[in-house]
Amino acid sequence: MATRFDEPDGSPAATIGATGPVAPATPGADFGVGLFVVALGALTLYAAWAVPASPLYAQVGPSTIPYLVGVFLVVLGAGLCVAAARGGWTQGLEEMADVPPTNWRAIGLLGAALAVQLALIDWLGFVIAATIQYVLVCAAFGSRRPLLDLVIGILVTLGAYLGFDRVLGVNIGAGILEGIL
Repeated sequence: MATRFDEPDGSPAATIGATGPVAPATPGADFGVGLFVVALGALTLYAAWAVPASPLYAQVGPSTIPYLVGVFLVVLGAGLCVAAARGGWTQGLEEMADVPPTNWRAIGLLGAALAVQLALIDWLGFVIAATIQYVLVCAAFGSRRPLLDLVIGILVTLGAYLGFDRVLGVNIGAGILEGIL
């Protein structure tokens, strides 16, 4: 928080610790972030619980680290909720003072990119689905060169596919390009 000192003669002096306007409190949004982190931690704990235990491990199994991460996320989220209940943690951040409005077009394009990847990867394969996803993500981030994005997307995803398939021997799904590649 900024501290204000007055000169000995009573005239106002500079404010120390502040370089711009301070953001208003947003405890509702802060509380939502806290709840999201708690839910993410709970999901991580559930996924760790679902990992099958192997008799080959004596003390530390494959789910130990996911359990630790899940507990950390739940504790962190609870702390964020407590901070939000006390007024929020973003109220004094200068970065939050002049926040631009939400770019719903970008959020929609990112959601479409994820949906395309989920819907097309089994049918068209990794290279085509990930290339379409790449172009949509580039558009969401403001790219104005879709043809260049397409070429870069093809090169990157083709390189990733060939690296996994040929070098590592891991099949990530070629889809309709399987006979060609």
